Amino acid sequence: MKAIRHLLLLCVCLLVSAQAFAGDKTSFLKKQFTTANGYKLNYRVLYPENYDPGKKYPVLLFLHGAGERGSDNEAQLVHGGDMLASHINRSKYPMIIIAPQCPAEEFWVDYRRPSDGQARYYPVNPAITKPLAAVKELLDSFISKGKVDTQQIHVTGLSMGGMGTFDLLCRYPNFFATASPICGAVNVDRIGRYKGKTAIRIYHGAEDNVVDVKYSQEAYQALKKAGANVRYKEYPGVNHGSWTNAFAEPDYISWFFQQP
Repeated sequence: MKAIRHLLLLCVCLLVSAQAFAGDKTSFLKKQFTTANGYKLNYRVLYPENYDPGKKYPVLLFLHGAGERGSDNEAQLVHGGDMLASHINRSKYPMIIIAPQCPAEEFWVDYRRPSDGQARYYPVNPAITKPLAAVKELLDSFISKGKVDTQQIHVTGLSMGGMGTFDLLCRYPNFFATASPICGAVNVDRIGRYKGKTAIRIYHGAEDNVVDVKYSQEAYQALKKAGANVRYKEYPGVNHGSWTNAFAEPDYISWFFQQP
């Protein structure tokens, strides 16, 4: 009986050690940012292992989907939180990850949601939404504190967050080193005007019945025509949850670090 207890204790210790090494979304600190005009934005932040406040680090902005909106400052990490934490806690990929949460009744981007037979519509010149403006101000605050390598600012997002990724790319064409929208969408004429140097990777499921794959296909073609540094990967037979496939790509994280 004593031997069994020792064995169980050893298993628990090994499990805890493995989780500590791998990292999980509980490692993200809970924060709230207040903009200059008083808007409050909940966000989570994860610093690299052996973080040195005197150094500047790459930053990855992670934008969640519509289903993770709210005020709990937790739901934004439902999809991808553990994956991101497991990579960031390895010294091979030292970066700061910022994961803001959009309030329940708001959106990262201004677009017409499908209803009453109307199709989705993405405007050519949309105003920036309050949550996304707050996200940009939050990024700027990290930069102003000297925490950020401004040549290595990256953005990725899924679904509504993929739309937010496209939106930021259009608004700030040379602010990000990379942008990786997953099952997102954008006005094709708007993205076709892109003239920046950001490296772009687009992911989408071929059978997506929430955000039609045509949006990523058209964005890819428009960006190619505009001369952008863009790649596209489509997953046959995959519905809306293509972020699972994207996160499983062997170079999903390392690709950010491969960009000049």
